[in-house]
Amino acid sequence: MSSLLAAAGIILKNNMLTKQPEGKSSSGQERPLVITFCVTSLYHGGAETLLYNLIEKIDRTRFTPVVCCLKERGTLGEILSKRVPVYEHLLSSKYDIRVLWRLSRLFKKIKTDGVVTVGAGDKMFWGRLAAKIARVPVVVSALHSTGWPDGVGRLNRALTNITDGFIAVAKEHGKFLNEFEKFPKEKIFVIPNGVECDRFQPLDNNDSLKDYRPKFRKQWNIPEEALVCGIVARLHPVKNHTLFLEIAKKVSRQIDSAHFVIVGEGEERAYLQRKIFELGLEGKVHLVGLSTEIEKLWPAFDLGVLTSDNEANPVSLMEAMACGISVVSTKVGSVAEVIKEGQHGLLFEKGDAENGALCWLSLLENAEKRKAMGVAARRHIEKNWSLLAMVKGYETMLEEIYQKKEEALLLAGR
Repeated sequence: MSSLLAAAGIILKNNMLTKQPEGKSSSGQERPLVITFCVTSLYHGGAETLLYNLIEKIDRTRFTPVVCCLKERGTLGEILSKRVPVYEHLLSSKYDIRVLWRLSRLFKKIKTDGVVTVGAGDKMFWGRLAAKIARVPVVVSALHSTGWPDGVGRLNRALTNITDGFIAVAKEHGKFLNEFEKFPKEKIFVIPNGVECDRFQPLDNNDSLKDYRPKFRKQWNIPEEALVCGIVARLHPVKNHTLFLEIAKKVSRQIDSAHFVIVGEGEERAYLQRKIFELGLEGKVHLVGLSTEIEKLWPAFDLGVLTSDNEANPVSLMEAMACGISVVSTKVGSVAEVIKEGQHGLLFEKGDAENGALCWLSLLENAEKRKAMGVAARRHIEKNWSLLAMVKGYETMLEEIYQKKEEALLLAGR
């Protein structure tokens, strides 16, 4: 770690000149600003889906998006590669310092005006350092978690001075980045996550969705009349699917006909399969893997849940709410900003299976209350957490930072 920090210091000392911006502001720019998003890979996940949606919707008259995957491009990357340039396999190992040369050369080649690193870890460190070497005008880091496993760490904090902005996904997340991660307030931009409300709709809004509820239930061997709790989250310890199963066990004792669906893939699949067997939940809990039809899956559930130990602003809950599904979640990160307790759903403390079960049962056993919260949840997402607002937030931030850099260079007489 110390050797990497030392190397970074030498590189930065020799690369403090800033590239003269070549584009113009949105009021009269000669060409769109080239913005390169630096990620590890683009498989299905919350942050990855947000990035995919952002790139799909960003104004092409003002921005030209490029994706740079340190590892393989992933499933979403494959789809995006048909629309925008997607580069991959730039990092061969954790300590592959040659990635600096590969990235900086790429940034220069495509005349990058801005680099946005997405998530913490390698991409945040190498992406920003390579951007500085390539004299990229705008360097920003988007963060999507509040601590482990996405903590920033010493190496990434060391590059704060060369970073123009840190993107938080909710107000509480922005506070966390300032107070815990120690990033300067003036460099923190709060851009709330957003959901594509035209895609995620309640059953009552889209007749075609009604066909999918019986289809999926039949596919999972779940009776049409059964009450179903669904979770959409990667199978990772931080999502605490163990707690999900413990609550499912308690709920099934009260509602024998209830079923529980886990959507996602990850390292914990084998463990969860064993745990389902140990708890005697075979036939009640369904591990259905990844899905590219999440907007059709949510309406097949009666209740959307999340049992995470850490979250910043979980997209899966917002998608459920956009589909008119009432939700129950652990009270972590910025979740309470999205879910107004008692209005759109219920919250309980992380790790508390007893109260978690009471919350699930409270809604499962009261169809009227469940529906009312779902309707309120949909309205709340439409008004406050739309994809359009998120995209505009990124567009405004990138242009404002770029223009300030441009003006500073003009004032300096360069």
